[in-house]
Amino acid sequence: MSRKLSVFVLSDSAGETAVRVAKAAFAQFPMFDTVYTKYPFVKNDNHLKEILSMANDANAIILHTIVSKELCDIINSYCQNNGITYYDILNPIIGTFGQIVNEEPIRKKGLIHNLDDEYFDMISAMEFTVSNDDGRNPKGLLEADLVLLGISRTSKTPLSLYLANRNIRVANLPIGPKTQLPDELWQVDKTKIVGLTNDMNVLMKIRRQRMIAYGLDPDTTYSDENEIQKELDYSNDIYKKLGCPVINTADRSIEETAALIMENLQINGYKKG
Repeated sequence: MSRKLSVFVLSDSAGETAVRVAKAAFAQFPMFDTVYTKYPFVKNDNHLKEILSMANDANAIILHTIVSKELCDIINSYCQNNGITYYDILNPIIGTFGQIVNEEPIRKKGLIHNLDDEYFDMISAMEFTVSNDDGRNPKGLLEADLVLLGISRTSKTPLSLYLANRNIRVANLPIGPKTQLPDELWQVDKTKIVGLTNDMNVLMKIRRQRMIAYGLDPDTTYSDENEIQKELDYSNDIYKKLGCPVINTADRSIEETAALIMENLQINGYKKG
């Protein structure tokens, strides 16, 4: 039986960084049933003290990305006086970097989320990617920063959206023996194309589960081993003709696959802007 662990995540901004770090850290301890409680936009002493009191009552661990020195001092003092385990995610890094460059940090919250050019580039990339999902706009293949190819259930759409959130304009295209490849595909710069594949057993399982979720018979040509093998053979043949890199998504998370793709783009000289 797993043990319960309460984690309070505090931030004076949206709290996305703190939550991601917390989940990445505690994922290494699967024996615990970890419950995360997020407190974004902590703005004043009273609000902070209420949260700290609740953390004390819940015997929670505190992780925070608060940059205000005054609020950090309150957290440090309260947690030390009450025996609460806490971890300051940003300030040790900020302090070390400040010593290296011999400058004082401005300590302004939420700078990473400012509505700057990069933010609007991300919105534009998301809009482009949604409009060019699942091969719906062949001309978009020529305008994309990246083209993802793959048979059904190789994570094309979730990967596309994840990469769009990194300001990459993605067009993805389903391929298979029965699909008609658009002429535009053969005009795309080959360094911008990545082929996705998956293992037979994984594909069979995912496709059967998909049919069941729709209330349909799982034993169809969609999940048939011979048919899937034909699709895999076809896609591999296309990838060879294109000369594009191929990534197997079977044992990789979306984040891991995206990291490999972005590394490949950098190797090929992709630069945003």
